[in-house]
Amino acid sequence: MRTLNDQLPFILRRENVARYEDGTVVIGDRREYPFKQVFVRCASVEEVAQAIEDMVTQGGGPWVAAVYAMAMAAHQIQSKAVQEQRDYLDAARKRLVDTRPTNTALARQLARAMAVADQALSEGQSAEEALLEWIESSRDMLYDRSAKVGRYGADLIKDGDGVLTMCFAETSFLLCMAFANEDGKRIRVYTPETRPYLQGARLTAPSIHELGIPVQIITDNMPAHLISQGKIQIYFTAADLVTLDGHVVNKIGTFQNAIAADYHQIPYFVFSLGPDPGKPDRASIEIEERDPAEIRRCRGMPTTIDDIDAYYPAFDITPPHLVAGVITEYGVLSPFDLERFFASTKLL
Repeated sequence: MRTLNDQLPFILRRENVARYEDGTVVIGDRREYPFKQVFVRCASVEEVAQAIEDMVTQGGGPWVAAVYAMAMAAHQIQSKAVQEQRDYLDAARKRLVDTRPTNTALARQLARAMAVADQALSEGQSAEEALLEWIESSRDMLYDRSAKVGRYGADLIKDGDGVLTMCFAETSFLLCMAFANEDGKRIRVYTPETRPYLQGARLTAPSIHELGIPVQIITDNMPAHLISQGKIQIYFTAADLVTLDGHVVNKIGTFQNAIAADYHQIPYFVFSLGPDPGKPDRASIEIEERDPAEIRRCRGMPTTIDDIDAYYPAFDITPPHLVAGVITEYGVLSPFDLERFFASTKLL
């Protein structure tokens, strides 16, 4: 019997995102995919943090690598006094949080990991074992929730639709595509290449191709033109962050596609497990600004001279009036109703 993991392309199968092996953290190297299927082995928290910052993994991958790093840290200092272990783990948590200032899901998962470790230490138990048990349970739950979200997304797709996405929308989006395909819906996916790391070309397109679904790579400046030609009927992305008032933070380029979609009356739907209760509005968002040198190159090759200035905000913000709905495990919600819904159901 095929499991949910079996339905996913190589890059999203849980053992290929990140895993804990012999006291180290093994991370799937998305920088090399699809040309190579290789892994980076990290033996310290700093090595994991550096791997996240260096884009070895991105999207949903960093939180998995980071919480395994917490388990590794717990293993490395298990012979120390309890308070010393707590201090070390909290320092590790802070270092890992700093790797992704915009995607607050990482910070929230690390806070949960710290609470698990604290509880284990207070009961005289192994923090490493408690963390590993919690991580596997959390990952099981996340894949199940992603499947629910993907199912709601698939039901929004009509036979013959052209689907636009942006960057690498991860598990919910890929399951959405797989479910729509299994439903017999003929779809074609258009994925912008996503400069400067080319996640759309290297991660999204090969993953969709692996599922047996027609896919075309386009450049980042083509979506409005394709929409105007009638090639696209629906726009899907993931979200690195959704605020309580419905602002969507995602890979840079998402916003401009949402404007084009809205102009042509194409609905834009966002996959999300829910808003961040600590981010009430646009003003609370911190946009990560990466080294400008990264956009003077593409896969190691210079695209201009080093003396020319550059600017690289890694994410942009799409306002709620451009969002047709936020697809959650509870259904498709209005971006304007997120706070009320999650508060009334005691999910915040």
